[in-house]
Amino acid sequence: MGDAAISETHIGVVFFVGDRAYKLKKPVNLGFLDFSTRELRERACREEVRLNQRFAPDVYLGVCDVRAPDGEICDHLVVMRRMPAERRLSRLVEEGAPVEGAVHDVARLLAAWHARAPRGPRVAAQGTRDALRARWRDSFEQVRPFHGGVLDAVDATEIEDLVTAFLAGREPLFEARIADGRVVDGHGDLLAGDVFCLDDGPRVLDCLEFDEALRSLDGLDDASFLAMDLERLGAPHLADRFLGWYAGFAADPAPSSLRHHYVAYRAFVRAKVACLRHEQGAPDAAAEARSYADLALRHLRAGQVGLILVGGLPGTGKTTLAGALADRLGCTLLSSDRLRKETAGLAPLDSAAAPYGTGLYSPEQTRRTYRELAERAATLLQHGETVVLDASWTSEDARALLAGVAERAHVPLYSLRCDAPESVAVERMRARPQGLSDADAEIAAAMRADAAPWPEAVAIDTGGSPAKSLDQALEAVRPHGAEHVRPLRPLLPPG
Repeated sequence: MGDAAISETHIGVVFFVGDRAYKLKKPVNLGFLDFSTRELRERACREEVRLNQRFAPDVYLGVCDVRAPDGEICDHLVVMRRMPAERRLSRLVEEGAPVEGAVHDVARLLAAWHARAPRGPRVAAQGTRDALRARWRDSFEQVRPFHGGVLDAVDATEIEDLVTAFLAGREPLFEARIADGRVVDGHGDLLAGDVFCLDDGPRVLDCLEFDEALRSLDGLDDASFLAMDLERLGAPHLADRFLGWYAGFAADPAPSSLRHHYVAYRAFVRAKVACLRHEQGAPDAAAEARSYADLALRHLRAGQVGLILVGGLPGTGKTTLAGALADRLGCTLLSSDRLRKETAGLAPLDSAAAPYGTGLYSPEQTRRTYRELAERAATLLQHGETVVLDASWTSEDARALLAGVAERAHVPLYSLRCDAPESVAVERMRARPQGLSDADAEIAAAMRADAAPWPEAVAIDTGGSPAKSLDQALEAVRPHGAEHVRPLRPLLPPG
């Protein structure tokens, strides 16, 4: 580590001498940053040290002056402790080295900073739905000339459509994030190449110091930058674990849809940069842009919010399928049987048995139950939660009510109808213990006679193996494959 070396970028030069690194800022004005005068460069150096000491106080040591032979100050250098290149997180990941402990510690360090980071109206303004939408739109416009060349035009259009739908229906989610203090002055540029895994803990370098607006972001967005980079380096499971650890340390209840969205956003920004580098003649930039765009699309598909109706007559196994589907997707399950009793002040397992169409199952009570289902589903969808609704769905009016909810929330509506032989359904009703449902074979027969056709529903064979039924349902609601059904959840520490 004692050898002298030089590293240069478009905005600066770093001189490595012994155990120190000295960073000189170039006298450039790129619009988004201005280092054109000595005074501006000095201010930028001091700001870089101040901001980065939040993450690595023993690495950013201060600012020193550069003097001409006559003693006049002509420039300034950021003075840093030199980090061992062989301990870069990006290099260790590529080498397959064990880094889970270090990544876990980075999650804790980042969450700890976010807990005490500056907040306020100016910072929060960058975390609104509209601010994020404006940044996405800028990126879309910048990459549009590359459609059909560098980027696959169909994929690029799907990315734009998925982003537009997600943001159109999720404004309450972003408002809740701001109200909960989740938008902070963070790192803003957290890449694996700027994390060093030392024996006494990780060091996180090079936060985005030249633009407070770009550094003001949702803490989950900040963490998602590193998750995206880890996935790019070929470690998607480590990326998932990092986000899970971060969510646990930050006590962050964000839905998995938002986590996927922020990873996609970070990947698409990198795709845009690669497109611009391709235009400047970089030889590998086109392939890099496509790789980042593919990563963005995968996460946007995985994070798509949806409304799933699981219906069928009593005994067809719809409740079993709905529960299994909700578990597999990591989403919210709402049951008409449970809600019907809740709204009547009954416990879930209390019996409310009555002849068909009477008592708790009268038309008015049924309409009340479905209105409540619709209201709760709408709120959950607005906050980024995919919802599975377990009900018979034999009424066309009830299905139309929920179709309107899906349309207003800008989410796809999936309809699954459970089908099982009548003899199987009757035996299931006879054998099951007292539970949420009060239906028996007589009520099932009456419901069958009254059921409105449901031609748009996908028929799921629930007469046999529950596992096969679940596979059928997943194929219907997640056509892009198993990688698009993995929820991202808080995790325990490694080991």
